[in-house]
Amino acid sequence: MPQVPIIMPQLGESIAEARIIRLNVAVGDTVTVDQEVIEVETNKATMGVTTLCGGVVTELRAKEGIEYPVGTLLGFLEASEEEVARTGAPVHGDAPKPTPEKNDEENLHFQLSDQSYEEPKEIEPSVKGLPVPAGTKGANYISPRMRARMDDLGLRGADISAIAGSGAGGRVTVNDLESFLEYVETWPSSKASPMRLAVADAMRRSWTRPLASVGLPVPLDKLLDFRSRQNPKPGLTLYVLRAFALALSEEPATAGFLIGEKVFHPRALDIGVAVQVEDGVMVPVLREVDKKSVSELTQSYAELVQKARERRLPPEEAQGGIATVTNFGTFGLKWGTPIPLPNETLILGLAAGIKTPKWSDEVGAFVPVTETELCLTFDHRVVDGGGAGMLLQKIAQLLQNPEAL
Repeated sequence: MPQVPIIMPQLGESIAEARIIRLNVAVGDTVTVDQEVIEVETNKATMGVTTLCGGVVTELRAKEGIEYPVGTLLGFLEASEEEVARTGAPVHGDAPKPTPEKNDEENLHFQLSDQSYEEPKEIEPSVKGLPVPAGTKGANYISPRMRARMDDLGLRGADISAIAGSGAGGRVTVNDLESFLEYVETWPSSKASPMRLAVADAMRRSWTRPLASVGLPVPLDKLLDFRSRQNPKPGLTLYVLRAFALALSEEPATAGFLIGEKVFHPRALDIGVAVQVEDGVMVPVLREVDKKSVSELTQSYAELVQKARERRLPPEEAQGGIATVTNFGTFGLKWGTPIPLPNETLILGLAAGIKTPKWSDEVGAFVPVTETELCLTFDHRVVDGGGAGMLLQKIAQLLQNPEAL
């Protein structure tokens, strides 16, 4: 009977490998078409490898906890001639079939029939990190020999930045690096997850820009009172996200990004929201936030956040954002300076709501006011402090009129 390969699929445009989390089937199990047989973790989400047709699993070559490149042969299932003909699934050993035309969904399975898959092999993450102790000198210059050794080890400049260098001007030499690696060899360590490595890489790229932060205290009493009368009650973050979008709609160039001598303005005000997950952060993106009310956004917001928390957010729902909102107040934090993603100029942080005594001229006494701190971090090449301050002022004004959101 025909043997149909189970292949590590292309799980996203920029994803080259995925780690096996769980084998959902065993050899001898009967499966149906599009059944999720293997659960994998990429640097962006948890996804599933599904079957191209129904049959019986005859071989599993994948191992849990191991990363495999896209195109790797993970196993086989045995299918009937009728099932293969019905689904168009590729059969091991068949001659290549013609490449489908674009958007020809009925022939998508043919893309795997050219037998270009690879045998399973372990791969190391493309980005590695090291714990480093504080040093009095830094690595200001990296020699070609040192750069070559770092490339061999998969290290970045940030990985060696705290090593005390013994070379001229505090330069870190190859001997310094080797001594340090020998020093930390006995330290307790654990393998960084794909999510952690992805966050580290994004933050390294973000920090190559001149980032600055400004903050503004904002009273929340009107907003909290209005929200308490809603059913269901939208999350506080959603009101801030909506006010952020409306403020940006008046000055969209503030959310543009600089490439060479041009500032590219956003085509749409699609804004992400940072969601804390195990060992990292995911950022689902809400589309055209300036054109939808809070009530219209509530359901899609809740669904996206839930998908992110479960790490089942499709790549297309985490791409294309022009700014992000992060509510670090849920951790009781009163102040923070979040870092925008590399492809974004802005990130707006929301701190915890704190009861604060404020003087009231109306009653001639101090009265308790619930106040939060909004913090805006921005690419100073695109936005100046004055522009960032005016944007925060506009957001604060909008939050005082929640019924209009």
